Amino acid sequence: MSEKQLSVRLPEPEMERLERYAEKAKRTKTDVIREFIRTLEGKLP
Repeated sequence: MSEKQLSVRLPEPEMERLERYAEKAKRTKTDVIREFIRTLEGKLP
């Protein structure tokens, strides 16, 4: 599987929230975002 790059702009409070979550979970921000994207599957009818 080839990988593609995505750049996302976040307001500072959202970036800080992501950074805090990733730090507490001992994961990278990329891993956290990938996990969230995987949870989207099947959420729409």
